[in-house]
Amino acid sequence: MISKVKKAQKGPSWVEVGLGAALSVVLGVVLGAAYLVTKPVQTVKDIPKDAPSGAVYYIEGVRDFNKSSAIEEKRKSLTDGESISVQEGELNAYIGNVTKPAATGKPGDKNPPPADQKMVTPGTLNVRIRGGAIQFANPIVYNIYGFTGTIIVQATGTFSRHGKGFEFDPESIFVGGCPTQHFLFVRGFVLKKLLFTQPVPDDIAAALAKASDVAVVGNTLQVKMP
Repeated sequence: MISKVKKAQKGPSWVEVGLGAALSVVLGVVLGAAYLVTKPVQTVKDIPKDAPSGAVYYIEGVRDFNKSSAIEEKRKSLTDGESISVQEGELNAYIGNVTKPAATGKPGDKNPPPADQKMVTPGTLNVRIRGGAIQFANPIVYNIYGFTGTIIVQATGTFSRHGKGFEFDPESIFVGGCPTQHFLFVRGFVLKKLLFTQPVPDDIAAALAKASDVAVVGNTLQVKMP
């Protein structure tokens, strides 16, 4: 009884104080990240000259569905072992075609059954190529305990050789307004689960594995074959 009174008079130990401080820091980081993630990202045509510090913008790559036939020809050339050069409009046309949602319900149904509601639903990947860098972006629709909205996930970088193949090497990754490129484990999750949600077709993956170089040159993506 006397020892408990003495402890109460002395107050918490340094270990308890340190643990409390550490938990406060972690909680602050989590709350700060959550705020930045839900911070609105402005969709613009060009970055404003007087953009305030810390503002995050999103510029969408062009979607030229008239390029569908052209990109299919280049796909065949690539899988046949030829070097190709593609523009963002061609890539977005291809992605738009291969990621079309499957039809639900019976033919002729005016009111097809609604799709299963998920907590997080990725949209269609968008590509933008400018000034020697490539941007991948994906609008993520979330519905978490009644809170709904859309978060833009975007990453900008180039390609570099990893092992025997080439991989996207991002210089910046934003989830909403929150930069995540410096957090290794978060970075991997964002790229695999939120950005690149569709697997690369087997024939294209096999062709890229044989490439001698994958580079962003100006406003084009160039794949060189041996």
